[in-house]
Amino acid sequence: MNIATAQHQIEYLSASLHQVIVGQQEVIHQVVTAVIADGHVLLEGAPGLAKTTLVRSLAQLLSLSFGRVQCTPDLMPSDVVGTMMLFDDQPGRYQLRFAPGPIFASLILVDEINRTTPRTQSALLEAMQEHTVTVAGTTHPLPDPFMVLATQNPIEMEGTYPLPEAQRDRFLYHIIVPLPTAFDLMEIARREATAVHPQLLACFDAITLVQVRRIAQQILVADHILSYASMLVLATHPSDPRAPTAVRDGVRYGASPRAVQALIRTAQVEALRAGRLQVDVVDVHRVALPVLRHRIVLRREAFLANASADNLVAQVLAAVPEP
Repeated sequence: MNIATAQHQIEYLSASLHQVIVGQQEVIHQVVTAVIADGHVLLEGAPGLAKTTLVRSLAQLLSLSFGRVQCTPDLMPSDVVGTMMLFDDQPGRYQLRFAPGPIFASLILVDEINRTTPRTQSALLEAMQEHTVTVAGTTHPLPDPFMVLATQNPIEMEGTYPLPEAQRDRFLYHIIVPLPTAFDLMEIARREATAVHPQLLACFDAITLVQVRRIAQQILVADHILSYASMLVLATHPSDPRAPTAVRDGVRYGASPRAVQALIRTAQVEALRAGRLQVDVVDVHRVALPVLRHRIVLRREAFLANASADNLVAQVLAAVPEP
């Protein structure tokens, strides 16, 4: 597979998602970029914004096995990863075997991840990091490819367990799903009134996805881009001399080293989507917000003053000189 073919495959995947999802151009663009960059995604938005439909459609287009976990406060880790169970293989003879949970699929939708307890969150996020599950002393590998797309509702905060910073850091992207425009709402209503439901045809498979990912990894990244990405991450820390005043006053902790890895991986995909052989500064700018917004921990004073991580990222981009 060459670069032109990989670029065509990515854009065809994006165009196919647009057939099902009304509007949300930037959300679809970011989700596709994260998938090609081989990362997990945290989708944040109000109910009814087609987050679940987006993930289901993505699994269908990629020809990947799909699993769904609906998070509730009583969800146990074994409900996600699986457990040991007795099976009656022969009459009167029982055998203890591992029964896999829904996490044993290539694409996992974790609905309202902040609705479940930290214990279950930890079990899920450990699988995201290690791509394995250990039950009763035995380690079970997860499918390859393996991706988690988790959703959280920013409106209802009662009875929720917000993800700790260290666990949020394991998501490659944090994507904000906005409300649809008036035009998009009218189109949604028109499709419902006319019973129009586009049929999706698979345009990828696991082998093709791996090939496209390898092409993206071969996109060149010059030293000045590596330096620029590193300076951006450092500028999110209040102790860094390049940090703008808003960061020094309002940030408790900046982005971790995972952020610079995420910036480079996703910028390579953006360069590939643009048909370029080398990452440019514009690619880093395109991915900075979804990569950094969930990795910045605000001070209590900044949080109470309604400061946002998005504004701080914008100020960091303005403060760090481009190469």
